Amino acid sequence: RGNLNDAMMENISNKGNGNYAYIDGITEAHKVLVEQMGGTLVTIAKDVKLQLEWNPAVVAEYRLIGYENRLLAREDFNNDQVDAGEIGAGHTVTALYEFSLVDGDAKRLEPLRYQSVASGGDYGDELAFLRLRYKAPDGDSSRLIEQPITQAALDTRRQGGLGSDNFRFSAAVAAFGQQLRGGEFLEGFGGEALLDLARDARGEDRHGYRGEFIRLLETAQSLD
Repeated sequence: RGNLNDAMMENISNKGNGNYAYIDGITEAHKVLVEQMGGTLVTIAKDVKLQLEWNPAVVAEYRLIGYENRLLAREDFNNDQVDAGEIGAGHTVTALYEFSLVDGDAKRLEPLRYQSVASGGDYGDELAFLRLRYKAPDGDSSRLIEQPITQAALDTRRQGGLGSDNFRFSAAVAAFGQQLRGGEFLEGFGGEALLDLARDARGEDRHGYRGEFIRLLETAQSLD
């Protein structure tokens, strides 16, 4: 990688609609050059854009965790001239939101005096509404997919009350990333509690990638 920093690497890859990776060992080399090679070489969708609209009658406040350098203006979602990211074969994209319910007690903001939650329709069962735009690899016009997300998504009792291993491990990774940036919204969550979450959610770890992250957490805690 020479003297190029992460931002410069990302800018270079974006210019050519490509990917970049840091390879610092045999495990990372196997991940990038074997496990993920198909997704790097085969694009299945280009200029992929996601938009999530929250139902104000249900959700009082929300924030997207990360992706600050990927945010688009609202009017750019329908503009096919605005460049966005590519998705390769086998790739997945994870976006995590923190949100507070209207009837919950975890709200951070004071309610707005003149804000109305009236939506003009009966969407009481909906938590949010997801819109996805993408172009075929050889296309110039985008296609739209829309999908409501119902409040049933809040019911995690089917998964033991805490969500799946994938969800909880993603939350541990996101929390550690926020901790490295100062932990402004973590409210003290970290240390042993964060390590316990990652360990408990490790699940199936065929290639040892999650175990590597857990060792990183252990090292960070020992430095603390």
